[in-house]
Amino acid sequence: MAALALHGSQSYLGQYFRRMKSRLGTPAAVTATAHKLARILFHLITTREAFDEGLFAQIEERARQRQFLRLQKKAASFGYHLTPTECVP
Repeated sequence: MAALALHGSQSYLGQYFRRMKSRLGTPAAVTATAHKLARILFHLITTREAFDEGLFAQIEERARQRQFLRLQKKAASFGYHLTPTECVP
């Protein structure tokens, strides 16, 4: 249920779910995401570590950078140049 709830989430795990859904289909994406969540929880329980939100923030930032680089390459192939701007919420 938790894996399926990530469908609309903008977090790293939500992006992972949507990536797997497009690649594998919904049932397999739910299974893959649930497995990823189970591995995260197992690690936290066995090592007795607290959940570190900063780790996922780093992962999300790297994913954003990779996505921007992909978009830049795609735009360059069409003859355009992208420049990053600040996003104001």
